[in-house]
Amino acid sequence: MAKIAGLKLCQHYRAQYGVIYHSVMPTNLYGPGDHYDLMNSHVLPALLRKMHEAKLAGAPAVPIWGSGAPRREFLHVDDCADAILHLLELDAPPDLVNIGTGSDVTIRELAETVRRVVGFEGELAFDATKPDGTPRKLCDTTLLRSLGWSPSISLEDGLRSTYGDLLKHLQSGTVRGWSTADDRR
Repeated sequence: MAKIAGLKLCQHYRAQYGVIYHSVMPTNLYGPGDHYDLMNSHVLPALLRKMHEAKLAGAPAVPIWGSGAPRREFLHVDDCADAILHLLELDAPPDLVNIGTGSDVTIRELAETVRRVVGFEGELAFDATKPDGTPRKLCDTTLLRSLGWSPSISLEDGLRSTYGDLLKHLQSGTVRGWSTADDRR
């Protein structure tokens, strides 16, 4: 409700005072500096962490909640920043724009891509007794594309750079949401 109230406030300020406020609604973001706490992170950083830990432990499988069938859209943070800059450079930007890739993958496809990027050789153990969540979350990016913007970072390339960033921060002990206390879970 708070998001909708903020969007409406910007629309009304724009209409009443002529101030060019506009709002962007990004899809699921990922990238450098993500949060890797297993209890509170989003699906992509959680999968990166689980696969990395499983690889180091030589685990035979990684448990993943749900069937793997739900579809999600993911956007690298650098593409999101680029889209916002593109919108800010427009003379008359729309007041509300979805930012995303306009394409989605199943959680199974995402997990397989993460496994490949991390180099985990074990199985993906989907647990269909756990909830799947919403079947599909995909932004309509028609407006943004009509304004001349499209993403430039593929999911696999973005995952590779994000995993590289994770490894760098693991070495320095500066990963957000990852502590030695997490090993007790």
